[in-house]
Amino acid sequence: RGQVWRLFTNFFFFGALGLDFFFHMFFLVRYCRLLEEGSFRNRSADFLVMLLFGGALMCCVAPFISVPPFLGSSLAFMMVYVWGRRNEYVRMSFLGLFQFRAPFLPWVLLAFSMMLGNSPVIDLTGIAVGHIYFYLEDVFPNTPAGRGRKVLWTPRLLSLLLDAPRVHETVRITR
Repeated sequence: RGQVWRLFTNFFFFGALGLDFFFHMFFLVRYCRLLEEGSFRNRSADFLVMLLFGGALMCCVAPFISVPPFLGSSLAFMMVYVWGRRNEYVRMSFLGLFQFRAPFLPWVLLAFSMMLGNSPVIDLTGIAVGHIYFYLEDVFPNTPAGRGRKVLWTPRLLSLLLDAPRVHETVRITR
């Protein structure tokens, strides 16, 4: 009935205030920031396209799986998955108990979330959507079938509006 805002606001709810809330909020903020400062540096439009793609895919999948109508946790896991895959050689430690490389972070967090009593379906949705984005953006263009073509692209207008203008330095040689 024209309640379009529900498509966006479902990503803002992370459950009741508690350990699980802080757990998901921390990882969303941390890995969203790391993606913005790392692989999306000076590419705000591409970052927005990733968020829109992930959000749209999660909204399309959610009615077919038994998940609550809130997808904030899925969004957090999508960010963690994409960051982990793009930083595959980063060594990490979980609560100082054991070490692993970054691509395993979403799976470690999934196990921890399940130990807190959460259903894995919501978090697995985020991991699956993150994997689809990573495959379409980073893997497929580098395969023989992809031949360098990008499946996901950022509209030029969006790039002009959001990305910082590129400054070309000119070198002047004076004698």
